[in-house]
Amino acid sequence: MFHFFNPSGVILKGFFTPLSMKNIVFCFCILVCSSLWGQQKTYCNPINIDYGYCPIEPFVQQGKHRATADPVITFFKGKYYLFSTNQWGYWHSDNMLDWKFVSRKFLRPEHKVWDELCAPSLSFVNDTLLVIGSTHTKEFPLWMSTNPEVDDWKELVHKHQAGAWDPQIFWDSEKDELYMYYGSSNLYPLYGLKLNRKTFQPEGEPVPVLALNDDEHGWERFGENNDNTFLQPFTEGAFVTKYQNKYYLQYGAPGTEFSGYADGVYVGNNPLGPFEYQSHNPFSYKPGGFARGAGHGGTYQDDKEQYWHVSTIGICVKNNFERRIGIWPAGFDKDGVMYSNTAYGDYPTFLPSENKDHLTNHFSGWMLLNYNKPVRVSSTLGGFQANFAVNEDIKTYWSAKTAKKGEFIISDLGEMSTVYAIQINYADQDVEFMGKPDNSKGHQYILYASNDGKNWKIIWDKSKSTKDVPHEYIEFQSPIKARYVKLENHAMPTGKFALSGFRIFGKGSGEKPKEVQNFIPLRSAPKVKGERRNVWFKWQQEPSADGYVIYFGKSPDKLYGSIMVYGKNEYYFNGLDRSDVYYFQIEAFNNNGIGPRSEVKKAD
Repeated sequence: MFHFFNPSGVILKGFFTPLSMKNIVFCFCILVCSSLWGQQKTYCNPINIDYGYCPIEPFVQQGKHRATADPVITFFKGKYYLFSTNQWGYWHSDNMLDWKFVSRKFLRPEHKVWDELCAPSLSFVNDTLLVIGSTHTKEFPLWMSTNPEVDDWKELVHKHQAGAWDPQIFWDSEKDELYMYYGSSNLYPLYGLKLNRKTFQPEGEPVPVLALNDDEHGWERFGENNDNTFLQPFTEGAFVTKYQNKYYLQYGAPGTEFSGYADGVYVGNNPLGPFEYQSHNPFSYKPGGFARGAGHGGTYQDDKEQYWHVSTIGICVKNNFERRIGIWPAGFDKDGVMYSNTAYGDYPTFLPSENKDHLTNHFSGWMLLNYNKPVRVSSTLGGFQANFAVNEDIKTYWSAKTAKKGEFIISDLGEMSTVYAIQINYADQDVEFMGKPDNSKGHQYILYASNDGKNWKIIWDKSKSTKDVPHEYIEFQSPIKARYVKLENHAMPTGKFALSGFRIFGKGSGEKPKEVQNFIPLRSAPKVKGERRNVWFKWQQEPSADGYVIYFGKSPDKLYGSIMVYGKNEYYFNGLDRSDVYYFQIEAFNNNGIGPRSEVKKAD
């Protein structure tokens, strides 16, 4: 018997027959080229990159943990480049799936600050990539590179005089003009200013371009459920995208630690405004499901000129700034309305393709097979119970007592099912690292499948892997038939064997849910005393449903907002704009698929 270990981590087996070295090499190449990894057509949020560990001592008192946020992506010279907060480097990718980390510190030795490139600006001018981090001083350099695939950077400006927090440098290529947008505060607005095209330094005075109006916009209110009034909401993460001669000024609100963390957009005819609130807001929003939060990010185009929005996903358990990164299909509709499609956004989603429409054809259709299904584990540490690995809550997790080889979790799908993909979300229990480890061990494991829970076959072998995969996502080239799936630990980079989500995707063997009945949005009428920024949804429980997706918008043909709800037949939503009419629709889903949408309901 011979074994080949391909890049996906699968061990390929066959009977040995006498072959020349040339034939062996040829066979190996065929096997590698046809590997599952090379054929992958989907990804799953949170994206699977080697997130660094929080490097700030006061932020790890409740436990050391991975953390990053405030992401920006740009497509530059045939590659995608991803920068985010405090990673001591950045990533690049050919396909928006496989990300390679480049180690790099951008602050000089004299900069005695906690944050290394916090909420960075990433942009390009002609053939040059530009990067600068957040600062309240006028001491940080503006960096440039024409070859960022390797650590090849030079100072374009030694001391940039803007002194901006959450900056974005925007190049208006049609006018060959430069602008900077910045701000992060619950007291002050976002600002914009023009930069000198030759010196890259500020030219003129900053102009206030945007301030929150939470008295009108419910989604801008502070709090997990947009219902806390003890603190003013925060606005941050200014980002401008130009589309058809209009400038779309994006911003994050109301706070990064909340599931309702979202991005809104104002639109103007000039780079420094005036800007008007887009009626359909927030345009990037994901308060429910496993990966929650879609605020403080940026919009970019792929190699096929389709739009995407990258933003922040919250965990916020060990610290308020414990966060991850999500990528959402985005775009502009025929009327120039900017949107980001987050419906089923933490399920397998198609990678860039000219054939995939971001409004209607972005989702793979592979459903979650093991939501709240029975699990069996090798051991349990304290209150970190086994069911936390399958409850679709990233804030809770199961932990084994150790990180030893042989610790396992078995998920019972309840019936024979067709498995297309698996996501393994590791949790940080008793980890030891801070910052970016230079030589961390990889996650080593084996996945098994079974029809009866007794006889197992290997479906994925990463027992020798050296790759750090905190949100591992596996797509099978050929679907697997199974009722039981087992994940067996072999080694952890650090900490105990712990999972916030062991998520198995595919198709069950039963029926999809039926149309939801008696869906009612309850909202105060315009001339009646009441809180019109709130709405209470009620509906009749669909017996076969695992959950529901509620769609909302200000036009029946533009229901771009979505809310995922598991296991309930009601939802309080506090994110409406006070003065406007809304339209709502609901659909049920389960492990077999998505049911039909209900009739559109209007709420004046």
